Amino acid sequence: MLVKVSEEVKNALKNNIPVVALESTIISHGMPYPQNVETALNVEKIIRENGCVPATIGIIDGVGIVGMSEEEIELFGKRKGILKASRRDLPVIMSKKLWGATTVATTMIFASIAGIEVFVTGGIGGVHKEGQYTFDISADLQELAHTNVTVVCAGAKAILDLPLTLEYLETFGVPVLGYKSNHLGAFYSTDSGLDVDYQMDSAEEIAKAIKIKRDLNLQGGILISNPIPKEYEIPNEEINVYIEEALNAAKKEGIKGKDTTPFLLAHIKEHTKGRSLESNIQLVYNNAKVGALISKAYSKLKSK
Repeated sequence: MLVKVSEEVKNALKNNIPVVALESTIISHGMPYPQNVETALNVEKIIRENGCVPATIGIIDGVGIVGMSEEEIELFGKRKGILKASRRDLPVIMSKKLWGATTVATTMIFASIAGIEVFVTGGIGGVHKEGQYTFDISADLQELAHTNVTVVCAGAKAILDLPLTLEYLETFGVPVLGYKSNHLGAFYSTDSGLDVDYQMDSAEEIAKAIKIKRDLNLQGGILISNPIPKEYEIPNEEINVYIEEALNAAKKEGIKGKDTTPFLLAHIKEHTKGRSLESNIQLVYNNAKVGALISKAYSKLKSK
């Protein structure tokens, strides 16, 4: 068995009960234990409170689990050495029967296999700074170009080159929609100053756009930018100083490839004295609420 879908998620999908997919990188690589498990379970609770079934996704002993149990999430949070699994890693991690934490890209893959439309994360990967020279571009963007899943996030991670990330998404025909905002969220900050393709003022409006894209058989995802609540943001002028310091430190230490994002986020967390982690948690909670609203609205449309 390559993919195991929990009975709860399977039954929900069969009966058109809304489901929201969740990644596991935030558990294994995003924050320390026990805060990682506490956050993951709180996100699931928020999704349940908003009328949906959560489906946390991870790889355990080489099997993709869609709808991890509370016990599995606890084990995930405690276990050391879980590999960060992007698309290229799946064949090896699964053939070797290892544990893997799903990124945005691999969560989309497993969500699509299971038939889940809506996926909630913190922020997507994108084009890194100087990406036009290094070609350091997250696999998340190609997944959005080709895999039929709607991703709700607080924008792309602020450590990235946001204008180039938007250009890349435009090239591959990925709609970038702003939930009650016409600007792309900047992860820690509410406003990147960059325009999204369209502002959408309700979950129902977003659900209609998703359904039409699927009815037209237009392959690929939809990106929903849901900015962090104002009370939890770190303003651009402040966070950008920490980002610049983190980028310089990464360059000095020769950090490259998939090690870059964890290094930068850890550096920023340390230098903001944990404020960036609190912002990260709050934006994920906020995305969970909005993702649940969209999933519910989409399920209603499909049942008509």
